[in-house]
Amino acid sequence: MKAATLGLALFAAGAGAAVPAAPAKAGEVVITVTNLRSEHGVVRACMTARADVFPKCIKDPTAHRTAVPANGKVEIRFTGVKPGQYAIALLHDENDNGKADRSMGMMPREGYGFSRDAPVHMAPPKFSDAVFTQGEGSHHVTIKMRYFL
Repeated sequence: MKAATLGLALFAAGAGAAVPAAPAKAGEVVITVTNLRSEHGVVRACMTARADVFPKCIKDPTAHRTAVPANGKVEIRFTGVKPGQYAIALLHDENDNGKADRSMGMMPREGYGFSRDAPVHMAPPKFSDAVFTQGEGSHHVTIKMRYFL
């Protein structure tokens, strides 16, 4: 009798393990942009889960990218974001020419910002400095634009 009861208990425990886990639900990332110095041009946003292409995530076909007018309160929403680790790079493209303009070949002339307010030291920050974890549901991020010139 004890063997039968043990067998039934093991069967019941095994049956629960055979049920597949529900897939993680995609959520959204809401970015509030602060400290824009002007309402000219657009704010370009790029969010990637790949450290090897950050911050130029154009090489990531799965990256979330958009450009929004730089007027008034700027809020950017990425929907359908799967849970994982991501980093965000922003560019205030004031002349809307699709690139980060530089002075003397290296100093940024336009604003930039990164998730987790990742610091810039003579080069863009590393993915590990800007990374955050996105779970299910909404994740709110505030990114302060910075200007070198």
